[in-house]
Amino acid sequence: MGGSSFEGVELAVKTIAETAVENETYFGELDAVVGDGDFGFSMARGFEIVISDWDGFDRADIGTFLKKIGVVITGRIGGTSGPIWGTAFLRAGTASAGKTALTSSEVVEMLRAAIEGIKTRGQSDLGDKTLLDALEPAVDALEQELTAGSSGRDALAAAASIAREKAEATKAMIAKKGRAAYTGERSIGTLDAGAVAVAVMFERLAEVWPEEGA
Repeated sequence: MGGSSFEGVELAVKTIAETAVENETYFGELDAVVGDGDFGFSMARGFEIVISDWDGFDRADIGTFLKKIGVVITGRIGGTSGPIWGTAFLRAGTASAGKTALTSSEVVEMLRAAIEGIKTRGQSDLGDKTLLDALEPAVDALEQELTAGSSGRDALAAAASIAREKAEATKAMIAKKGRAAYTGERSIGTLDAGAVAVAVMFERLAEVWPEEGA
């Protein structure tokens, strides 16, 4: 982030995958409050495959790499999470097709494409108490920081702060999508597991990102 080399994209994907696996129990507990509790389990099983197959992914270019990740996620993560996260990676891959490095504006374009894919696939938008409520504001913050000339690490830290703030704000929302939507007003007072997952992933990325960009 800043601009991003192929190694930077790999670092981002591997960090996301490792975060999903490491937080299986935590994400599952959050989801179990009003959902079916399988979010943590499903995410961990899917991203475990990504990690175990890591060296075998086609790295012809960034787009090809991300699309291959997307196919694995779509096929291996159960419930609604697989299609949502898989679509995000597939759309990001389409946006970065043929590229072996990304400018900061191309990084943002790729993330915007992923967001639009999530909205279309999930028939959801901001305010529906989903991961979008943390993801889109985080990308807005990332873009603002990168446009202002911040380093990738500083931009990620700003995005992580916003993602955490917005994830916490889902507590006041009524769930409109997924299993939690069936609980209606009982979903008020609970955090959205997907939004929290996004916040944790951004926080981890900000921790591991090299000082001068990857």
